[in-house]
Amino acid sequence: MTPFLHGHATHPDATMALALAAVQVDAQLPALGAPPTLGWLYLSDRHAAAAETLLADVQRRWPGVAWVGAVGVGVCASGVEYFDEPGLVLMLSALPREQFRVFSGARPLGDFAAHTAQVHADPATLDLGELIGDMSDRTRSGYLFGGLAASRTRTLHIADAVLQGGLSGVAFSSQVAIVSRVTQGCQPVGPQRRITEAQGNVITALDGEPALDCLLRDLGAEGADPRDALPRLRQTLVGLSDAQDALPERGARDLAPIPDPQEAMAEQARADVQVQAFRSPARSGSFGSDTRVRHLVGLDPGRRGIAIADSVEPGQWLAFCSRNTDAARRDLMRICAEIREEVEPASRIVGAVYVSCSGRGGPHFGAPSAELAIVRHALGEVPLAGFFAAGEIARHHLYGYTGVLTVFTATSRPS
Repeated sequence: MTPFLHGHATHPDATMALALAAVQVDAQLPALGAPPTLGWLYLSDRHAAAAETLLADVQRRWPGVAWVGAVGVGVCASGVEYFDEPGLVLMLSALPREQFRVFSGARPLGDFAAHTAQVHADPATLDLGELIGDMSDRTRSGYLFGGLAASRTRTLHIADAVLQGGLSGVAFSSQVAIVSRVTQGCQPVGPQRRITEAQGNVITALDGEPALDCLLRDLGAEGADPRDALPRLRQTLVGLSDAQDALPERGARDLAPIPDPQEAMAEQARADVQVQAFRSPARSGSFGSDTRVRHLVGLDPGRRGIAIADSVEPGQWLAFCSRNTDAARRDLMRICAEIREEVEPASRIVGAVYVSCSGRGGPHFGAPSAELAIVRHALGEVPLAGFFAAGEIARHHLYGYTGVLTVFTATSRPS
C-alpha cells in the first residue's frame, strides 16, 4: 500500500481553503505512484453551507476518486486542529478499487465482502444505535470506526454526495490492514457497580443499594440533600459497560469465554482477519475501551434513583466518573504507543483517521492543537484526517468524550 496524501487549510472563504489544501495534495501526487481512488473530505461547520460546491470541486480536480467525509465543529490534520474556525482537511489514497466500497442509505453495499467499515452518521437519525449495530453485523470483523457529524449550522456527511440523515461511509475488504484504538477522556470517581434494578433510563439500585445513595457516597456527600450536591452532580458523568465487557480481563488479546460452538466459529473467523482492534484491559483508576460515557440527566429522590442519557438493563456495570485532562492525555499516549507496538517493525503506517469528541480538542487539552500534537509526536509525520464529532463510533458502540484513532498499514520494505 502506498502512502496516503493529505492537505489542510483554514480560510474564511471555503473555495480558497480548498484551493490551498489542494495545492499541498497536488505537490505530493508523484509520490503516490498511481492515480488516487479514495478520498476523505472533512470540513468545519463554518464551511457547511458550501459542502456541495466543495465536493463538486474535488470531484473535478481528481476525477474518478470516491469521496467520504463529514462536517464537524473542528477538523483534524497531522499535528493540527482547526477548532471553532473555518477549515478543511483532504486525504487521498490509491487503494485498489476492489478493496473498498462507498455506501449510504441510497447506495447499499450489495455483494461487497466487507471486513471493516468507516462510518459517518447524522446524530438526529432515529434508531441510530440499531443502524450502527446492523452495519457492524454486515462486516466480517464486526469492527466499525468513525463518528457522528457535528455542526451548529448544517449537519451533513459525505458519500459521493452530500447527505443529511442516516448513515454512510466506506467498507474495506480484508486486504486493507488497519489498527484501531479507543482513548477515553474520563476517569472513575468511584468503584464499578452492577446495575441490579432499572427500567428504561432510570436506575434505582446498584449492587442492591439505592443508586442515588451510591452516587452521593462516591461524591463524598453521603447523607446530604441532593440539592446541596448539585455543583458536583453537574460535573458527574456515568461510565456504562455491558455485562460481558466488565468481566475480569486476562490480557489485551484475551476474549471473554465462548458460550457455544457457533460463537466459537464466529470468534475464529474474527481471529483470521487482519484488523487489529481489541478490548484494552481496564487499568487501575481508568476505563477500558468498551466503557461508554453518558450524561447524568436527572435524579429520582422518591425512589432514590438516577436517570442517565441511555437505556440500561440489570446486569450492566456502571461507574460514576468525571472528565480529566491528565487522564485523557495519558490514555491518548497509551493508545498511540500500543499502535506503534502493534505495527512495527513488520509494517509501517501509511495514513490515519482520527475522530475526537467535540468536547475534547484544544479547549480540553489546554492549548491549540495539543491533542493532535500528541498523536503526531507518537506516530510521526503520518498523513492524517479527521474531525471533532457529536459522538464517536468504534466496533458497534457509540461513545462520548473519547477519541478513535485508526491507522492504515502496509508491510515494511526490506532494508
